[in-house]
Amino acid sequence: TEAIGLYNLGQTCCLNSLLQVFLMNIHFTGILRRITVPSSPVQRRNNVPYQMLLLLEKMQCGKCKAVSPTDLACCLSEHRVKLFVQHDAAQLFLTLWNLLKKQMKKPELVEQLSDLYTICIQEHLACQSCSFETKNNSTMLTLPLPVLDASSQRLKTLEDCLQYFFHPEELTGQNMCFCRQCGRKTTFLQSMKLVHLPQSLTLHLKRFCFERSSHKLSHYLPFPQELDFNEVLTENQCQADDSEKATWQYELFAVVAHSGSTSCGHYCAYIRSLTECKWYCFNDSQVCQVSWDDVKCTYGRSSLYWRETAYLLIYMKKKPQ
Repeated sequence: TEAIGLYNLGQTCCLNSLLQVFLMNIHFTGILRRITVPSSPVQRRNNVPYQMLLLLEKMQCGKCKAVSPTDLACCLSEHRVKLFVQHDAAQLFLTLWNLLKKQMKKPELVEQLSDLYTICIQEHLACQSCSFETKNNSTMLTLPLPVLDASSQRLKTLEDCLQYFFHPEELTGQNMCFCRQCGRKTTFLQSMKLVHLPQSLTLHLKRFCFERSSHKLSHYLPFPQELDFNEVLTENQCQADDSEKATWQYELFAVVAHSGSTSCGHYCAYIRSLTECKWYCFNDSQVCQVSWDDVKCTYGRSSLYWRETAYLLIYMKKKPQ
């Protein structure tokens, strides 16, 4: 019944934070509890969903304030996930999710896992010299949101980052595309349109910059507890019907925060319990109840470079009234 910590095995703070986000999500654990248990001991040892289920059961025994994720970490190393190294939370999240999806044998569970997490975007490319246009749908696990605009100016809020991501961009000069109708490279207008949002939505704030020199963008960027995409995006930025748009109201569920630099840092997770509606900070083996003001401390501040800064934001769909 209590929030349980995970021991750090040596630079496993990133893994621990992501595991807590997965296992505190009752929609995810509902899927996890219905997996098929592998038949042989070797298969069980190397099966990520099964090892994650064992860890969940270990945590729910409630006898300890923290448990060790050793078996799951060993299982992940068998699938070429490096241990004892610095990980990027967005990349490791994608790796874990792909392993879960690959090893869940029941097709209906794979479908439910996809429905729970995947975003659908439509990319539009329109030639500016003729009427030629292409449209391609693609799915993604996270929305990678820039925190700077094309002029390297800071975007001021999460809503600004979302609007900027879906803002049309003119592809000129070296970025021009070949137009089959014109028979040459021309200027194109590229735009991203939102088609579908999942139950559990992950936003990736691209705070790590590697263009000229490796550095972290720690500036102040507030994010709301409640987020309605109908209010944030324009009609031109959406490619969805009214029934889909009616579900686009979200509440913040978790924040994976990073402190330190691009080369040396630490992760922890702030998670709102879906059963108690209380916020907790999961910092490896240490877990404590926190306030919304504590979560807001992850908005960032340029003068405090090493301070905790939100990196992944996980929003959960509101229950219909």
